[in-house]
Formats: sequence, structure tokens, C-alpha cells
Amino acid sequence: MKALSQRRRHPLAAIALLLMGLLLTGGLYAVASGANEAKAQSSPYTAEDVEEGKKLFVANCATCHGMSGQGTETGPSLVGVGAAAVHFQVGTGRMPLQMQGPQAKEKPPQFNEEETRQMAAYVASLGPGPAIPGEKALDTSDADPGNGGQLFRVNCAMCHNAAGAGGALTRGKFAPQLAGVEDVHVYEAMITGPQNMPVFNDATISPQGKQDIIAFLNTIESTPSPGGADLGSLGPVSEGLFVWTAGLGVIIAFTIWLTSRSS
Repeated sequence: MKALSQRRRHPLAAIALLLMGLLLTGGLYAVASGANEAKAQSSPYTAEDVEEGKKLFVANCATCHGMSGQGTETGPSLVGVGAAAVHFQVGTGRMPLQMQGPQAKEKPPQFNEEETRQMAAYVASLGPGPAIPGEKALDTSDADPGNGGQLFRVNCAMCHNAAGAGGALTRGKFAPQLAGVEDVHVYEAMITGPQNMPVFNDATISPQGKQDIIAFLNTIESTPSPGGADLGSLGPVSEGLFVWTAGLGVIIAFTIWLTSRSS
């Protein structure tokens, strides 16, 4: 025991502990650096994309969202919204805004796909957020439209109508129709929650469920109406209005014909 105690007090013990500490710290730093490097290599955006996106952002978006995307009185902060939010808003023409109003309206996009992705790359560099879904996320070859229809009716139909025809909300807002919307934009809307729409994260609707919903929307869009004219797929309200208007027109025409006969 005495010999062991003497070895513990050896003058080189402190140096050995210091070397062990340095080796351990260096090892942890190397692991962390490797992880960060791998993450950077897996990023779909290059430094050039971010730089070009920043130029486009400053020229077209900074007036409302701030020079660094921090937000202003007229536009919210974009830090942490992710590339998917930018790709949806700019790709559908909702941004830049045409005019102030209850909500941004869809219009022809002002930027091509490359420019849109460059702006998305810049905003993604400001803070972590939902990424633009890739081909694997949008693959609906094994999707179940039946399950997608059930998920849509439970989570989406109260605003977008059971057939995705859209509907009115409060204070001048509305849920847009979903016919003709690209699959990537449908997916991005679910993961970013644009405007009045809630966010449907993977805990609420799984990635497979999102694919099923997209497959359902594609199915009803490509399936013709078995009853003839669908009248906007707005249900009994539009159908009743059509019947009432047509019936009233027939009655007026018949009345005019009768009066002309009696004279």
C-alpha cells in the first residue's frame, strides 16, 4: 500500500493527467468537427446558392422582412421558418405580396425554380427549419388514396371542402382550392402551416400519411364527376342555388309567355 501511495504522488502524475485531458479534449473536438463537416457535406445548398439567394432576398424581400430576415412591422421574422416555407410562398406566387390584405393570394410566380431555391437556401442558413421535401418524400407509388381521403376529411375538409374545392373563412380569409397544386407545395403546406393553416408535423400526420393525402387529391382531381357537371364540388349549397336560379328563370319565362298569349 505504501509503494502504491508513493507512485500516486510521483511528480510525473500531474503531467500524465494533463496529457490524458488534452487527448480526451482533442478526441471530442475531432468527433464534433467530423459531424459538422458531414452535416455540411450533406446540405443540398452550396455557399454560392446562399450568396445568390441573399442578393435576391435583399432586393425583393428585405423591405418587409428586414435585411437579415429578422422581421419588421410589416413582415414577420423568417429566422427558423426553413427552406420549405420559402419554396412554398415564392413558388406559388404568394410572395412577394401583390398588395396588403387579409392573406396573400396565389399568382404567377415572379422567380424561376433556381432563384426560388437560392432564396430558400439563404433563409435556411438563418436558422433550422423544415427542408424542401425530396423525391422520396413525394413518392406516391405505394400511397393509399383511401387512407389519404380519411385523413383529409378528418384534418383538412372543414376548411378546404371534402373535395378540396376550398372554402371561406372569417374576416376575408379563405382556404384555397387544391386542384392543380403541385405535390411538393401540398407537402410543404402541411409541414409549414402557411397563413391560416395549422402545421401538421410528423407526430400529427406521418410522412406516409402525407403521401396518402397527396395521392387522394391527385385521384379526385383526375376522376371525372359521375353525375355530370360538378358545379365546383361545393356540395348541396351550390347545387341548390343552381336549381333555384334555373327554376326561377323557367317560371319567369313561362309567365312572360302566358302574358304575351293573353294579350
